Amino acid sequence: MRRGLLFAPFFCEANVLFDPLLYSFVFLGLFSPGPNVIMLTASGARFGFQRTLPHLFGVVLGVGIIAGVTALGVGALVLANPALGLVLQILAAAWILWMAWGYFNATRRPTTEAQDVGDPMTLWQGALFQWINPKVWAVAFAASAGYGAGLAPAWEAARLGLSFSSVNLGVCLFWASAGALLTGLLQSPARWRVFMRFMAALLALSAVLVFR
Repeated sequence: MRRGLLFAPFFCEANVLFDPLLYSFVFLGLFSPGPNVIMLTASGARFGFQRTLPHLFGVVLGVGIIAGVTALGVGALVLANPALGLVLQILAAAWILWMAWGYFNATRRPTTEAQDVGDPMTLWQGALFQWINPKVWAVAFAASAGYGAGLAPAWEAARLGLSFSSVNLGVCLFWASAGALLTGLLQSPARWRVFMRFMAALLALSAVLVFR
């Protein structure tokens, strides 16, 4: 009986950590098209699934960290400081537009393997980009405000970080795989050019939406 009472708080907190409503919200927020979805799909098509994995794991790591620090109060600090928020928006738009320009001008080497000229993002590039990714901040703010469990800050950070990273792993695997599957349909230079310019246009549009 005493042992059950001793571990009761732990089991209660463990149940709160795996809130299905929170996980559903995070899935819907991260699965919909945004900078990460567009870039991972394009990277899968350009470089293949395996070469996209460092970028993919960087996104998963970075998104989890952003969710965790939001729960610790960093999100409230950004919201309370409009100047800081504007700086983040400008940096995000500039980075996204630079990536879009790269997609627009992406070319392939004239080889039978149709390799892309360029390199995929690294793990650290994928992780650092999340600090200026407005969509991730927005979803993290909403999750922290709407699905908080009233736990101690460290527990709340672990709860949000775990939910965002675990859900986002599945999301990223799906979109990177989808992009890799498109490679066979993009052997024609004309199709390749249309696809990459379409992805560039979507990415540029997401830069504009940063300032909504």
